[in-house]
Amino acid sequence: MAQERLGVLAIYISKSRLEELAYFKRLSKEGQKLGVQVEVFTPSDVQGNSVRTLTYDSERGRWLRKSTSFPPIIYDRCRYKAAANYQMLKAFRNRHSKLIYLSKPLANKWAMHQILSQSATIRPYLPATVRFSTVQELMKFLKKYKLIYVKPKNGTGGRGILRIEQLSRDLYLLQGRNQSRSIIAPFRANESQLSIKLHTLNLSPDYVVQQGIHLTLSDGRVHDYRLLIQKNGQGEWEVTGCAGRIGPHRSITSNLHGGGIAITQDRLLGFRFNSSAKIEDIKEEMNNFAYKLADYLEVKFGKLCELGMDIAVDPKGNVWLLEVNPKPSREVFRRIGQNSTYQKAVTRPLEYALWMLKQKNKSTDEMID
Repeated sequence: MAQERLGVLAIYISKSRLEELAYFKRLSKEGQKLGVQVEVFTPSDVQGNSVRTLTYDSERGRWLRKSTSFPPIIYDRCRYKAAANYQMLKAFRNRHSKLIYLSKPLANKWAMHQILSQSATIRPYLPATVRFSTVQELMKFLKKYKLIYVKPKNGTGGRGILRIEQLSRDLYLLQGRNQSRSIIAPFRANESQLSIKLHTLNLSPDYVVQQGIHLTLSDGRVHDYRLLIQKNGQGEWEVTGCAGRIGPHRSITSNLHGGGIAITQDRLLGFRFNSSAKIEDIKEEMNNFAYKLADYLEVKFGKLCELGMDIAVDPKGNVWLLEVNPKPSREVFRRIGQNSTYQKAVTRPLEYALWMLKQKNKSTDEMID
């Protein structure tokens, strides 16, 4: 049987180094088992009607470059860390709109909050969020919620996030990470000192201000959950898995890239709740919410392949959505030793791509008939 081809749209993080190459290697190996050739390329590898792709040769243990026609179906793994990348990828999609894409791009944090707020089903899971306007408005928001996060609307991986907490009537604590993910030294201040400090940070409407959910464990470290929901080989949503993440000491985020550790969902829930019935209820609530959110986002944006949801659980057991990512990592499952979940997380996009190609061939056959 002829091999199917799946194009993986990637991005260079330096002149010749591709982001996520280890994942693409694993994807290629799993693809070979399913009869799918994975072909990796970036928008800058396109030359007219042909494209210079990388395919992994398992026998020789290395990547091979060749010039070929466009693969019929595209798995977009580009992360838009810079505006220039976003524009380049948008131009690629516009120019090659006839290709089949496994997913559509989503909106930035602020636009996403507005879209999700339109749904009466999704709205209860969202922390209150506003766009940054002035330091004075930010202080009002802080006094209302006592704990807030300030995030770049296009940020990823915990870059540039601030956490501000009102500790007493005129004492505040500012913590965070800079744009290179380094931890900023905690800053305790009164209201006027905090205002001066915030003015020096050059905040702009490109930031959102969000109600904070209390995520601190007894040892002072923050935690959250990464839930992965993906389309399966029948084209239907299925929760692949959910794992916990705990940030390093003095960190306000739990991202693995920022030094966080992975832990099983059950164990992390067990740190806060001692009732097994309560833990099962929370897990069921997370899963139910994931299906609702995935369905809603497809209505708003079109076909999607997979979603990583960063979920918080407050001390009462309420579930909150912190962020949704259409290009999620699956590393968290490997880190907790759930190798079968990790393998499933790698394989599902391939199975979904095969299902999509089958649908395309079926509709082509019907047109001929």
